[in-house]
Amino acid sequence: MSLLVAVTWEAQPWVERFTRHLPDRDIIVLGEDFDRSAVRYVATWGPKPGSLSGLPNLRAIFSLGAGVDHLMSYPDLPDVPIVRVAQDDLTHRMSEYMVLHCLMYLREQRRFDEDQKAKRWNPDRAPPIAGDLRVGIMGFGVLGQDAARKLKVMGFDVAGWSRTPKSVEDFEIYAGEEGLTSFLNRTDILIVLVPLTSETKGILNRSLFEKLARDSRLGGPILINAGRGKLQVEADILACLDDGTLTAATLDVFETEPLPESSPLWTHPRVTITPHNSATSEPEATARYIAQQIRRHEAGETFENVVDKKRGY
Repeated sequence: MSLLVAVTWEAQPWVERFTRHLPDRDIIVLGEDFDRSAVRYVATWGPKPGSLSGLPNLRAIFSLGAGVDHLMSYPDLPDVPIVRVAQDDLTHRMSEYMVLHCLMYLREQRRFDEDQKAKRWNPDRAPPIAGDLRVGIMGFGVLGQDAARKLKVMGFDVAGWSRTPKSVEDFEIYAGEEGLTSFLNRTDILIVLVPLTSETKGILNRSLFEKLARDSRLGGPILINAGRGKLQVEADILACLDDGTLTAATLDVFETEPLPESSPLWTHPRVTITPHNSATSEPEATARYIAQQIRRHEAGETFENVVDKKRGY
């Protein structure tokens, strides 16, 4: 039985990792000659159209990143389970990112960076404390819930929003279209972790930003997007920063990646940019997770973190 590696980047490091974790399997790379009937599993990111067809004994497809939107739009997607990589390494990295940026806004670190450049001693006011700020996490799955728990430990007032109703101890959860406006109205810092689907594409737009709380101790609402770039309308983000609808934004993802040099986001004084690395999947942990899932399946257990194809995540 074989595992097929189908990626848009250098495949050999993945072959070496999977060989260590699945020493009893043939690890093959798309583009090589191989027996297509022997392939039982595919580990992939951004496969070319047609590359996953003609695998008659395929049992599962593993996405090599946290997202699966690259597969949801794939033509002729095989009718097998799609498994998301959801492991502690990635989850912890995302929570670290969210805690870092919420604390930077809380303690006005960007203002002090500018004071340092200007050699300006300016301790003119005490910042608010964490409990003064209402954080709203849009997308309350594994990543969102872990970030919520860690932000709550710091003292932030945290609530979540999910497309479908959820009950998570110690947190107020808003759900669906009917709960979205109330969720936004109570949010000073909006963290976005929703998956990219046909329903969420372009959801981060002026209409949404205008519903955020207007009485923040930070002077206005703040956006932190580490979900997917196509969730956001960048022209609206820039316009809302300029007219005060938004006070600041931290963006880890973009409509076009890498972010073009011509983008005004690079030089906007109230934008913090990171290069889509808020929660980069650690390759060794990812390979180990996929190997564990294969072992589970072959022992008669079900795969974990299987995508609901109708919902797109």
